Amino acid sequence: MTSGAATPNLAAVPGIRVGHWTHHSGATGCTVVLAPPGGMRAAAALRGRATGTREIDATDPRHIVGHVDAILLTGGSAFGLGAADGVMQWLLARKRGFPVRADFVVPIVPAAVIFDLGNTGDVPRWPGPADAAHACDAAGTAIPEGSIGAGAGATVGKAAGIARAMKGGVGSWAASAGDAVVGALVVVNAVGDVRDASGRILAGARGDGAEFLDCLDYLGRGGAPFGAGPASPNNTTLAVVVTNLTLDKVALQSLARAASDALARRITPFGTLFDGDVIFAASTAALAPSSPLQAEALAAAAVPEALERAVRLAAGNAVTPGLGSSP
Repeated sequence: MTSGAATPNLAAVPGIRVGHWTHHSGATGCTVVLAPPGGMRAAAALRGRATGTREIDATDPRHIVGHVDAILLTGGSAFGLGAADGVMQWLLARKRGFPVRADFVVPIVPAAVIFDLGNTGDVPRWPGPADAAHACDAAGTAIPEGSIGAGAGATVGKAAGIARAMKGGVGSWAASAGDAVVGALVVVNAVGDVRDASGRILAGARGDGAEFLDCLDYLGRGGAPFGAGPASPNNTTLAVVVTNLTLDKVALQSLARAASDALARRITPFGTLFDGDVIFAASTAALAPSSPLQAEALAAAAVPEALERAVRLAAGNAVTPGLGSSP
């Protein structure tokens, strides 16, 4: 399975557009995934135990709403959830949403947050409605990666405290087989380390020197969570996985769980008490799958690559340990 699209990212799925808004000095931002006109089916898996979400119930298979019009990933913790209003207004102006009258729609925009408040030491900042609307305006098929959008203030490897962490970020990739495509976008802001396919740590907690501490080993040996500091809510991995294969919302829940399993193989530990991990899975329903497992298999290829790109392209990680600096 390889990426068969000219742009191997989430927007390799026909009709999908992605846009960012970034506050560089405030180390925060948001990322919007726009569905094609008419919306897309969506479901979600909540794997962390410190989640912050809005309209997540609309992704439940039992919900009356059958489609979503966009998905928003944002910094700012619970404050950032208000940015979804800007996405709704942007969609409303284009008459895209759930029809409630002949002349009026309600846009459906599930949202999830990471905690990036106060990373710069200044007054905490977070995205607002106007910022998310700017992300909609910027949406296209080219997806900038690294310390941008919802990944601008992300960090990884915080099991022994924020001072030992490295930059997280946003990354995207796609995998295909014939006309079938699964695209993934990941924002990683985890307690744990990020590993490659061999198990080698790519980004995570640092020891006293330049070596990696290994969060899982540190915690397993009884290391104090977050070092000498207080319990930290500053963690979460968010992901959006979209396919052009026709899947109902029950199958999309399974796809979201499969994508979270792919993350759990590369982020150690994953889904902790202090992580707010949320994975969205969506379908544009343009193509019949060859089997129910096809999308899950393609996601298993796309998600880890997107995760790796998020930390490989984050500002500072390639040259210096520590947090680096936002571009």
